[in-house]
Amino acid sequence: MKIAKALSLLGVAVAGLTLFSCRADGDFQGLEYAPQMYHSVAYEPLTQIKDESRGEWLSNREDEKGEFFNSNIYNPHAMNMREPVAGTVPRNKGGYLPYRYKAFEVEIAGENVTNPVELTDEVLKDGERLFIQYCSPCHGKKGQGDGKVGEIIGGVANLTGGAYINLSEGHIFHVITKGKGRMGSHASQISPERRWEIVHYVKQVIQKQ
Repeated sequence: MKIAKALSLLGVAVAGLTLFSCRADGDFQGLEYAPQMYHSVAYEPLTQIKDESRGEWLSNREDEKGEFFNSNIYNPHAMNMREPVAGTVPRNKGGYLPYRYKAFEVEIAGENVTNPVELTDEVLKDGERLFIQYCSPCHGKKGQGDGKVGEIIGGVANLTGGAYINLSEGHIFHVITKGKGRMGSHASQISPERRWEIVHYVKQVIQKQ
């Protein structure tokens, strides 16, 4: 019982001390838990403060440097961002390489670009949804160029007839990406993977190939 009572008194004392240490009064603003969370180092690319004592009067950094010191002493030229390794090629989150063909290189793209997305029922279902959302206003739900917008602007491709039937998947992807004629680029609206799903839908369902 004596031990339990002693532990209880100790707990009360610790709680009281904790509450007292959190008190702020006048010039004393209280103690901060994990001060680095409140006073993080602002590594900004356009500000290089190399004086380690700048803001020393305000600082409570664990590295004992001034509050405003923000240069990275470990990188060349005190750069806060490191340059990519020479020859590095960026990929997006889907692992796709940057699309490098220019708008006028549609024929070359049609010959060399292939669909990396595996054809599945789920892909076709997604392709249908995307086609209706992005393409049907001009091309119509069945791809015949009779969408409401297409009727107004005219000159919209009928994907079910003529030379359009024989267009390669790479050609269709290129036109969605870069645009052609009256059709503008949709690259900023539709991700590469989703563009390929639309291509699958056009070739398999619209053109039945």
